[in-house]
Amino acid sequence: MAANLVKAGHEVAVWNRSAGKDVEGARSAASPADAAEGVEVMWMCVSDTKAVDDVLFGPGGVDQVLAEGMIIADSSTISPSATRRFAERVKARGVDYVDAPMTGSKIAAEAGQLIFMVGGDEAVLARLQPLFQAMGKQVFHMGETSKGQATKLVMNLQIALIYEGFAEALALATKLGVDVEKLLPLIQASMVRSGVVDYKAPFILKRDFSPNFPLRLMLKDIRLALDAAKEARVRLPGLEAVEEVYDVAAEEGQADLDYASTLTLLEKWAGVEVKAASK
Repeated sequence: MAANLVKAGHEVAVWNRSAGKDVEGARSAASPADAAEGVEVMWMCVSDTKAVDDVLFGPGGVDQVLAEGMIIADSSTISPSATRRFAERVKARGVDYVDAPMTGSKIAAEAGQLIFMVGGDEAVLARLQPLFQAMGKQVFHMGETSKGQATKLVMNLQIALIYEGFAEALALATKLGVDVEKLLPLIQASMVRSGVVDYKAPFILKRDFSPNFPLRLMLKDIRLALDAAKEARVRLPGLEAVEEVYDVAAEEGQADLDYASTLTLLEKWAGVEVKAASK
């Protein structure tokens, strides 16, 4: 994302919690405050709610250099209620806050083809359009601040449930002797077809579970969705069941693999392996 901002001609300073992740053409900052000092826009993309809190308000945090008229944009996937609290804190300093989580993958991020779902004031979003255009292909304004995060949670809820259904179907099909290479064209020709299946099926057939989206991050988002549902007094029994699968998969060492690797847990329980006939 930062590399695409540089390519688009923007002046960029970057700070990363992991040392050595420099971006060519961008200034490497010593701290979040160093990266944010004097800028018009401070853009975050970190792993969880605590990480956002640390970047904003921890030692060397951005709050040390907040200036009236600055915009903070957050593309992390975090708690909607925490997002509202963060926005209220910086608003008191004259700073606008936009939550802008995205969907896509490493490939989409590198290609500048991300899809953003955004919460915040329309006038502020208009100021951010050149940056969105450098990093993504579409921007959906979902409402006031925190509505982008709420939307991202319900999007990932669907991904988790759709993939779990697909993985369970593959495990059962294999156990029953159905050729998955014949099953997939049927899925794609019918109403069962989905973007999740289209994207993940080739990786599954190659037994490639390298992380496009690590299981630990999907599990984090599942828990965020369940927490938000609890706050709103909404029951999500399907997602609660999927959380159990992810918990076991993480305990068995799959946390840093792609979330698609939950299939291997289902295979273990069924005593099968889903693979292309040619393998």
